[in-house]
Amino acid sequence: MIEIKENALFIADSHYPHHGNDFLVLLQKLESGEVETSQLFLMGDNFDLLFGYNDYIQTFSSKAIGLLHKLSTKLEIHYFEGNHDFCLNELFPSIKVYSREEQPKMFKLGEKKVAISHGDKYVTGFGYDLYCKILRNKTALTLLKPFEKTIIEHRMKKLSQKHICHDFYDFEKRVEAILENYTEADMVIEGHFHQSKTIGKYISLPSQACQGKVAVIEEGEMVFKTL
Repeated sequence: MIEIKENALFIADSHYPHHGNDFLVLLQKLESGEVETSQLFLMGDNFDLLFGYNDYIQTFSSKAIGLLHKLSTKLEIHYFEGNHDFCLNELFPSIKVYSREEQPKMFKLGEKKVAISHGDKYVTGFGYDLYCKILRNKTALTLLKPFEKTIIEHRMKKLSQKHICHDFYDFEKRVEAILENYTEADMVIEGHFHQSKTIGKYISLPSQACQGKVAVIEEGEMVFKTL
């Protein structure tokens, strides 16, 4: 298992560019050296919409994409694809990208087994699972190319107006159901829900877009902070 290092940085649910520039600014700080980290974990939905096999969608986030290319040449980066950013292997060849099917991925933090996932893998329902499978299919994305501008521009407009920050009703019960799939893990780290909470061994990461925070490993513990 890969070791999670001291000062590792976790960024989740930035939803760039529609919900603020915090993601871009933090990447710029990492590039300049103003912020330093031993590892970078991108926990999914860092882009509000980004997928592979399509050049046009990249034009909306070209600055952040370019910075990630630069950072990947000198920094260990793990990217856990979310429901807004997927099929990224070809786009980021120097980044270790984990598709939904490859998640959760087991790491270790000291003596602890740590399961890491974007957060939309379990307790989602058949309909959502089928939707994800179709949406993340290379053939399906390729077939959409003749209509890409119309579809992407419509979707980007809708996403820019979406309210993404809210409390999750009965979140503890949701976590209880999710944890049934993580019996072998001592710690579970997920994004997706934008809750910024720790419930037992389950860590729901802060959303950079909503809480304006990221997570950092300090003295073997995960802390939420603003950078």
